[in-house]
Formats: sequence, C-alpha cells, structure tokens
Amino acid sequence: MLMIRLARFGAKKKPTYRVVVIDKERARNSRSVEVVGFYNPVASPAQVQLNHDRIAHWMKSGAQPSDTVARLLKANPVPAAPPAA
Repeated sequence: MLMIRLARFGAKKKPTYRVVVIDKERARNSRSVEVVGFYNPVASPAQVQLNHDRIAHWMKSGAQPSDTVARLLKANPVPAAPPAA
C-alpha cells in the first residue's frame, strides 16, 4: 500500500521535510516513488509547497495520506483557478 508522508531532511535541529509517495512498509527516509512537495516548519511562517495535481493523482490510485500530510492538505487547499476568458 502506498502512503503520502513526510521524509526528514536538513541539519540537526533544523529539520525540513519532503512530502513523498512511498510504500507503507519502507523506512522513513528510504527511496520514495515520487516527491510531491516540501514542508519547512522552522521558517517563520512555516513554508509549505505541495503539488496538488500529483497528490490528487496518487490519492485516486489508492495512496493514503498520513495524519500530518492530511493536516497540511487541509491547511493549504488547492488554489482556485483563474476564470477562463
């Protein structure tokens, strides 16, 4: 089963995270299927960049978001498309 979860990167005491699609049973920082965003909680305000198109694709394919990724998705909804001319 695929999961959308965080993988920790960055220096000691200065974590940054990649939002990755990965097999549920793999280790936290092992090889992922795809990187779909990043999260930097140390920045003020916290920086979040998500590729909503790819996340939606993987969720339709059966990937489940972790609790933290679900919270990030809820706090950063898909930006509204500009009206067509």
